[in-house]
Amino acid sequence: MNKIAYREFGDEEPEEEVIELPPNQHKLKIEVSRKGKGGKTVTIVSGFQVSAETLTSLTKTLKNQCGTGGTMKDNSIEIQGDHRQKLLEIVTKLGYKAKLSGG
Repeated sequence: MNKIAYREFGDEEPEEEVIELPPNQHKLKIEVSRKGKGGKTVTIVSGFQVSAETLTSLTKTLKNQCGTGGTMKDNSIEIQGDHRQKLLEIVTKLGYKAKLSGG
């Protein structure tokens, strides 16, 4: 791990470049979880390999389509509530390969 204790001048640390795959090469997993959410149900769409800007716009699109809130964390999107079927339809229409996971 490269820690810098002090830096007066210089460039920012370079960001990791993400190789952005086209939608048809993604293998997305859609699952419902309650862990760590205070008993609230969230639908998690994971498996994205896209830039942060693309993930942000996709998060906004999915939240609008479901009519609910959500967020993005660690290259995955969390949508409030159980929207597995609706999200599966939406992401497949957008060209992504997705499957439902869990019970």
